[in-house]
Amino acid sequence: MDTKDEICRILALQDGVIARRQALAAGMDPSAIARRLRRRDWVTVHPGVYVDHTGPLLWRQRAWAAVLACWPAGLDGASAMRAHEGPGSRAAREDGPIEVVVDHRRRVQAPLGVRVRRMRRFAVAVQPNLSPPRLRYDDAVLALADEADPLTSIGVLADAVGGRRTTAARLLERLAEIPWLHQRGHLAGVLSDVATGTCSVLEHAYLVRVERAHGLPRGRRQVAAVGADGRRMFRDVRYGGQRWRLNVELDGRAFHASATQRDRDLERDLDASLAGEVTVRLGYAQVFGRPCRTAAKVAALLQLHGWPGDGHACPDCPIGLEWGRTDQAG
Repeated sequence: MDTKDEICRILALQDGVIARRQALAAGMDPSAIARRLRRRDWVTVHPGVYVDHTGPLLWRQRAWAAVLACWPAGLDGASAMRAHEGPGSRAAREDGPIEVVVDHRRRVQAPLGVRVRRMRRFAVAVQPNLSPPRLRYDDAVLALADEADPLTSIGVLADAVGGRRTTAARLLERLAEIPWLHQRGHLAGVLSDVATGTCSVLEHAYLVRVERAHGLPRGRRQVAAVGADGRRMFRDVRYGGQRWRLNVELDGRAFHASATQRDRDLERDLDASLAGEVTVRLGYAQVFGRPCRTAAKVAALLQLHGWPGDGHACPDCPIGLEWGRTDQAG
């Protein structure tokens, strides 16, 4: 393959981005590189890294430029997840910094708009054959969750499993192999809950702050059901058995914002009523703002429908909160 063909091959593989060292290795002499830069056929992105046009860079071009500028390197954290999940990913902003990871023995000066992290497991954690090279998906998820605050980390883990790109069991297995994670205990607990069917921040908070903290019966999660129209659906939390059922739907507005989705939710509730089930919808305010009062009300509903238990106050419950009543103040 001649020099021109090799340069074209590299540019096609790397979304129009090429490193000076790659051009030289392909047989291009320094004067030819200087001529392309002078004519604006190529434009410098970072020192020694060029793109083959003069317009704004696409996200993948920025990602390739960051990796090549820090080579050998791979995309890290949110940037790695964006590369794995594609343009629809919520992991990384279009205009945010590109995160890269390098071997822990190297000292790399981060170019403008790039964040560099060093790691000991670089050789086994990075997939250099991907385009662009990046952390393995499970490693990227755990790295991003570990750096986030506890609440955000729940969303990172739940979204990754809910997107079916990995499983809670796989992430737990990887977690056991990575010794440096700061939030190991928290992440292990969240993943154990996700493995039982908890699929969002709101659902996890309901499990921990409402159900578990107040001695409510353990609900079944993501229970498959069939609506009156024959369409398959899933109930967030279901209590009861053959004789009575109470469904709790965790309604996070971020995921139920459209009129069409809201209509589907209401139709699901109506279908449940036709089947003799009771459905209640809880949002962020009930779960995060007043979990104790919400737990007392759910306990009362469960008792009305046949649950023989009582529930109990948690250490954070307000003094005087009564259990087993249906008229708790909101």
